[in-house]
Amino acid sequence: MDLLERVLNKENLKASELSALYDYDIFTLGKVADEMRKKKYSNKVFFNINRHINPTNICADVCRFCAFSASRKNPNPYEMSIDEIVSQVLVCQNRGIKEVHIVSAHSPNYSYEWYLDMFMAVKKAAPNIHLKAMTAAEVDYLDRKFDKGYQKVLEDMAKCGVDSMPGGGAEIFDEKVRQYICKGKVDSQRWLEIHNYWHQLGKMSNATMLFGHVETREHRIDHMLRLRNIQQDSNIVEAKKGGFNAFIPLLYQNQNNFLNIKENLSGQEILKTLSIARIILDNIPHIKAYWASLSLNVALIAQEFGADDMDGTIENESIQSAGGAKSKNGVSKELMIAQIKDAGFRPIERDSLYNELQEY
Repeated sequence: MDLLERVLNKENLKASELSALYDYDIFTLGKVADEMRKKKYSNKVFFNINRHINPTNICADVCRFCAFSASRKNPNPYEMSIDEIVSQVLVCQNRGIKEVHIVSAHSPNYSYEWYLDMFMAVKKAAPNIHLKAMTAAEVDYLDRKFDKGYQKVLEDMAKCGVDSMPGGGAEIFDEKVRQYICKGKVDSQRWLEIHNYWHQLGKMSNATMLFGHVETREHRIDHMLRLRNIQQDSNIVEAKKGGFNAFIPLLYQNQNNFLNIKENLSGQEILKTLSIARIILDNIPHIKAYWASLSLNVALIAQEFGADDMDGTIENESIQSAGGAKSKNGVSKELMIAQIKDAGFRPIERDSLYNELQEY
């Protein structure tokens, strides 16, 4: 039987076998992924009205791929106060923002209580805004620094108003690759455990994968399979409400970091990766073509190759743009809607949990 048929028949295949999916031509993969997408969402493309806030770029870890953290390639350290963060949230609220996405470097300067106070201050100031905050890497860092246990960190986050978690810090789960690109950061098993426990608390999260650096195709497939398995584990928890909302393949940005990768991935390789993600991750509802990483044009094309989401307006993007992406100032709601329509899709504004708010 053809490999693609075996995958669609839900055979239990290894990453080494599934990596041969990349040998299919792009149109074959795209057609299958697009059919799966249309069965779920017809001609809809989702986006939200959101704002990214990054409290500091001072980081205790040194990841080779990172251009955001303060280092000799980015000698401009900064730290925001809680009042500054709340002030930005209030300005965003007045502009109709529905979600605030707060992720940061692993600060050696903020106390454990600082984070909890910040979450409570944000929710008090803007109780109707969805607070998405803290990658699993940040949770792991707070656990290690303050000896709290990641379960306690997650429980405290939930009590103090964090509504969902972003998917950052996953990078590539293969530990040999992690040792090279982000040694000292949360390991793959702990990242998965953190998200699984968050799901058991009845909360939703996203999952990312950083690709286009030193990883192989098999590493990408292995990454996807581990996420699929954790989603299955989450789904069997009794009375469970949580799980992964979306899978987000993040394209590595090759400027201002220490990996020294000269060649960017081809458009075909990017689109194949998104299509394969849709085909393999049949139990994760959404595949996000994150325009801040892929570019707006590639993200729109990806909607024909299995993706169904663009992310959002963002307003201020610091992490991808530090590595060379053209995403610093976000994108307007009007442009997002126009671009989705021009690509032949129906623009659907969603909330952070993919409830549909309005069609344009």
